[in-house]
Amino acid sequence: MNMQQQQANAQAATGDKTRFEQRKRQVTERYEELVNRPNEKIEPGSGVYDRYAYPVLTAAHAPLIWKYDFNPETNPYFSERLGVGGAFNPGAIFLNGKYVLVARVEGADRKSFFAVAESDRPTEGFRFRDRPILMPETEDPDINVYDMRLVQHEDGWIYGLFCTERRDPSAAPSDLSSAVAQCGIARTRDLETWERLADLKTPSAQQRNVVLHPEFVDGKYAFYTRPQDGFIDAGSGGGIGWGLSDTIENASIDREIIIDERAYHTIKEVKNGQGPAPIKTERGWLHIAHGVRGTAAGLRYVLYAFLSDLQEPWKVTHRPGGHLLAPEGEERVGDVSNVLFCNGVTVNEEGQVHIYYASSDTRIHVAETDVDRLLDYVTNTPEDPLRSHACVQQRLDLVERNLAYLASVSAQ
Repeated sequence: MNMQQQQANAQAATGDKTRFEQRKRQVTERYEELVNRPNEKIEPGSGVYDRYAYPVLTAAHAPLIWKYDFNPETNPYFSERLGVGGAFNPGAIFLNGKYVLVARVEGADRKSFFAVAESDRPTEGFRFRDRPILMPETEDPDINVYDMRLVQHEDGWIYGLFCTERRDPSAAPSDLSSAVAQCGIARTRDLETWERLADLKTPSAQQRNVVLHPEFVDGKYAFYTRPQDGFIDAGSGGGIGWGLSDTIENASIDREIIIDERAYHTIKEVKNGQGPAPIKTERGWLHIAHGVRGTAAGLRYVLYAFLSDLQEPWKVTHRPGGHLLAPEGEERVGDVSNVLFCNGVTVNEEGQVHIYYASSDTRIHVAETDVDRLLDYVTNTPEDPLRSHACVQQRLDLVERNLAYLASVSAQ
């Protein structure tokens, strides 16, 4: 090789390195701007909760070291090597003064995995830890894992219950979409080291949206379940279930009872499921759940709330009609449009409640409220009377009360 060729090669190498460094700097600056962006409360809110303008986690929040090869010799264009398509459906916990989310992160390959993001502030500043969770497998390896519910149980462990998905062994060789969903269980002390336990056993063919109650009930572990016949369709599954297990290491429910049923022509006519573990209050256990109905454009997921008895959590005492949150604006658009889903809520020392909800299987938002406001909502919002005539009468009763009150005020 002559001197001229050596110089040309050196200049090319220098150009490649400069291009690599420029792109890395641009990508890093954009990432830091996103992670450090202040969030803004959307006024005036609903009275029950306040939405925030920006999502708290998105695919773009994934650490750059998850996606890029930082070696210019093997990645001269600083290109993505492992893409991330979404961050959504997080479990949530308020732990050691931090707001912690265990998000479902979906790679460009469609596989979901769990990763911990945390912040000192409940509505902004969330940053993923360097390494995602390498969830241990059982003897029957998961094909996909997602939608973890976190609960700090009175036995001293933090449990993560999640959906474990495997291909249906009875499916024909040409059928590559039929699957079996069950409840995976893992536990941890620090959200770093996870111990995988046996999958939950129930009488139902498939299980999704299983949640562990945070306290023992009659000395047993209590679970909210969602029995269903198929991977997608609830079939004969009647709604949110309840069951007890003697142990957690090999959890098994012999009998499920339905505590919150599906109902025709409601927000939960197709299916419904418990969201996060319920919040303990002086007036009962406060639940956030999702309900699904069919529309001409497909399924629509919304969030709703209900209250159950403090001593007998399987007995629902208040069922406010309609949804608590429904998709709005950009929340309606994404990989699976017109969907809100929640499996994570935190309560801090001041009684502030932060509802971390995902929109359209794409991103994570937050709604801010408190225990008192939620209790006022669930105890004073009337139940769905299930017929148009009765719904109008319900609304007319409110109108008449308001007109009478306003008349009395103006007469003073």
